[in-house]
Amino acid sequence: MIRAGYGTRTVYTRMAVRALQLWRAHDERFARGFFKKTGALWLFGKDDSFRKASVASLQAERVPMDEWSPAEARRRYPQIDFTGISSLLFEPDAGYLLARRACEHVVECVVAEGGEYRLGAVTSPIRIAGPSASAVAMMDGSTLAADAFVFACGPWLGSLFPDAVGRHITPTRQDVFYFGTAPGDVRFQDDALPVWVDFGERLMYGIPGNANRGFKVADDTSGPRFDPTSGQRDLPASAVKAARAFLARRFPALANAPLVGSEVCQYEASSDSNYIIDRHPAASNVWIVGGGSGHGFKMGPAIGELVASLVTGKAQPDPFFSLARLARAKESNLQEKWS
Repeated sequence: MIRAGYGTRTVYTRMAVRALQLWRAHDERFARGFFKKTGALWLFGKDDSFRKASVASLQAERVPMDEWSPAEARRRYPQIDFTGISSLLFEPDAGYLLARRACEHVVECVVAEGGEYRLGAVTSPIRIAGPSASAVAMMDGSTLAADAFVFACGPWLGSLFPDAVGRHITPTRQDVFYFGTAPGDVRFQDDALPVWVDFGERLMYGIPGNANRGFKVADDTSGPRFDPTSGQRDLPASAVKAARAFLARRFPALANAPLVGSEVCQYEASSDSNYIIDRHPAASNVWIVGGGSGHGFKMGPAIGELVASLVTGKAQPDPFFSLARLARAKESNLQEKWS
């Protein structure tokens, strides 16, 4: 899902706007349709502080939006039960992305432009002697040499770089469900319903239609710690029951919809939920990119543009995304704990 509202974090609103521009430009060039414009509907209960902060952020970047009352929302989307909702925010230019297809296409583009794609695994943890790295060891006994290295390894970053990253990134388990809609019922397809985010008891979100995989429902609330390598991917009955309860409450017509698919997603949450885009502290030609905290993929084109400018020396690292700011925060928390 790609949308621009990020509360008080104007830097992310600006990044989301740029990412959306790049996604659209890519679709215009290749006509692959990775971005599906549906609009995004934000639902808020009694506490709408995030809505207010998001409005200010969106206005600052001139992002189109509408503020609706529950009555207006019911008129537009009668398939949604807005009980308990006090205010709504609608972003008409938002939508969702076809992530798997987009990743496959990136590989195709790299190869077509003369690049080489290799499938392999580095030896973990990665040993950096500094002040620069000439090669990294692979698990098959070979080495991979390069002038510069970019490690964008998601939930594996902490284990690959225990000293530099370590516990600054926590992989969490996020359960995702796909429910089937009744034959011929088009009310829950992406031409009839926007992507949505529900700020209720738990932060839920969903995507209608979703490339015919089913009606997607997912919990954005930070889940339990998860091992991305050995963690089990089956979903417990309690999680399915909770998802069904939410579906019955917010989308009553889908109360008895069959579960047609599920998956376990991983968030690579940084300790302050902000990205890490920085040099390795011991090697000037090694870059660490992660801490997506559930928002990394949609920002991919903008992050890639930024990282490319850093690697080629056309820009300098932003302290907002530095590793040092996490270390300072940890030290400050320890001082506060023991003072």
